[in-house]
Amino acid sequence: MLNNTITQLFEIKYPLIQAGMIWCSGWELASAVSNAGGLGIIGAGSMYPAILEDQLIKCQQATKQPFAVNIPLLYPDIAAHMALIIKHQVPIVFTSAGNPKTWTQHLKSHGIKVVHVVSSSKFAQKAEAAGVDAVVAEGFEAGGHNGREETTTLCLIPLVRQAVNIPVIAAGGIATGKAMLAAMVLGADGVQIGTRFVASDESSSHIKFKKKVVSSTEGDTMLALKKLVAVRLLKNNFYDKVATAEANGAEKAELALLLGRGRAKKGMFEGDMEEGELEIGQISALVNTIKPAAEIVHEIITEYYEAKKALCKIKDF
Repeated sequence: MLNNTITQLFEIKYPLIQAGMIWCSGWELASAVSNAGGLGIIGAGSMYPAILEDQLIKCQQATKQPFAVNIPLLYPDIAAHMALIIKHQVPIVFTSAGNPKTWTQHLKSHGIKVVHVVSSSKFAQKAEAAGVDAVVAEGFEAGGHNGREETTTLCLIPLVRQAVNIPVIAAGGIATGKAMLAAMVLGADGVQIGTRFVASDESSSHIKFKKKVVSSTEGDTMLALKKLVAVRLLKNNFYDKVATAEANGAEKAELALLLGRGRAKKGMFEGDMEEGELEIGQISALVNTIKPAAEIVHEIITEYYEAKKALCKIKDF
């Protein structure tokens, strides 16, 4: 057991959090990670309220351990989601893509712990001022929606650690125990991992997407749509169209038209590997197998301890 501020805050065994990814992290994945000792998260950003409620009920039936829900604050029917979270007594909420002041105190008044995702030390300080219990500092390497500043995790974690007094969770480019140890040496209290759990048996993403993730190689992902909403994507026909449009100076309206509606669902959930939006992190190049989530958690924690032990044996020159 790794006992620190994150394990105490969330009442979990390991300071390892599975990211709440749209179309990829439903109740099956969240409960499996929580049962394995980490913190599983349901990604509610792609769910209608009725679907979220069904997911919450099933997750509570599948695990007696704490789990969380991730909600992008720009979600159009967010009040309904928040009401369901309170109704079903979800213990932890991760917020992203918006102002944490909007809902943090409301959630905390119901005894819910709140964590906000940030991409800079400036936003980390604003989240702390809003009263959140912890922040996820997500580097440029991460999949999905990303910071326009392109600050890497290696730089971001010590900057955020220096800027705030609340617990810091590192995210972006982390898929192994060695990376977990490195992040914690830099000042993180725990890690959030997304890409590695996309390639799990319990992930709700389409099998074609999982197979494309594990077959990807170095350089197969790029940050795109920075004028609209920065997102890291696997290269495919849709990405090529975006890259061409951006090279030709496309503005926000043109990019929004190209993106359209339901593009992420089309790719990650329905399995269209050419015209769908395929959100994934750079570390996908290091992910080569699809495994049960519990096995992934075990491998990461085992490697963490092995790396820590090996590091302690290194002597100064």
